[in-house]
Amino acid sequence: MSILVTDKGFGPVPAIDFVPLSEIASHRGAVDLAHTDDPEVLRPYLDKLQTIRVAFPAFSDGRAFTIGHRLRALGFTGTLYAAGPVIVDQYPMARRTGFDAVEIPDEIAARQPEAQWLSRADWKAHDYQSRLRA
Repeated sequence: MSILVTDKGFGPVPAIDFVPLSEIASHRGAVDLAHTDDPEVLRPYLDKLQTIRVAFPAFSDGRAFTIGHRLRALGFTGTLYAAGPVIVDQYPMARRTGFDAVEIPDEIAARQPEAQWLSRADWKAHDYQSRLRA
């Protein structure tokens, strides 16, 4: 099982029919990307996709942050999920790189309860570069 984390806290993961990138031609509005996939492949589909979920294989592998940023730069305006063992300290980075929510395993939710995630919900306040520019 997993938990969906947003700026409002924990919630259930919505039932969305994701297809893998290899089956993008048969999508119904949602696609799963691996942390190694090239988001450029989705360019012809971006205006038809409502949700993209990007896999984070480990909290120590940040390549999916780049994919999120690139998808937003390509013009994706739908919902963007990060999925995997993302930790609470990475939540502000996920939000800054374009992710709307993080889907975490129950084990991480047990170790890092909702209150810890909510303390990072004001992710703009934790932006080091913005504080330097002020």
